[in-house]
Amino acid sequence: MTIVTETMSLEAFFAYDDGTDTQYELENGELLTMPPESYLNQKIAIALLIYFTQIGIPSQCLLIKTEIVVAGTKPTVRVPDLLVLSEVGAQALEGATRSTITLEMPPPQLVVEVVSPGTESIKRDYRYKKSQYEARGIDEYWIVDPIKQQITILVRVEGLYESQVLTGEQMINSPFLQELQVEESLTTAQVLSGRI
Repeated sequence: MTIVTETMSLEAFFAYDDGTDTQYELENGELLTMPPESYLNQKIAIALLIYFTQIGIPSQCLLIKTEIVVAGTKPTVRVPDLLVLSEVGAQALEGATRSTITLEMPPPQLVVEVVSPGTESIKRDYRYKKSQYEARGIDEYWIVDPIKQQITILVRVEGLYESQVLTGEQMINSPFLQELQVEESLTTAQVLSGRI
């Protein structure tokens, strides 16, 4: 749901408080109400968080529902389901009063979005966020889609994303996981079930 207002600045967005626990994103200066996550979407994000911890990613580098400012003609702030930061990125957040990754900070190493039902949500994850994360310099973007029963792995090559769509029992062989020299294989089905 879009709340119609004048173009909102980043400063106004960060100061905005309507007295509720509603979460918002800022898209091209417009405040967007984020619907509550489904149980499955939460289960998937938490399962990946636990998996990443088990394969040795430090807890300070793992964030759920953290704001990230992305470049655009108008102010835009996204709230991905899961972020993996580098050690330098985690240090940049130390002492911050708000869990927001600004344009001055290093980009996350990996962003994971779990697709929610609805045309607008699907379009946002597959189109808008893809181009915004690509421009932001995020090396990997995973679109976990329980609706289509697939995971799209987008990897930045020479500034642009190249994609691979995985289904069923296909292994997730992403450069991010390869760099960590993960010995345990992770399948698409495991992630989509939220049981890793």
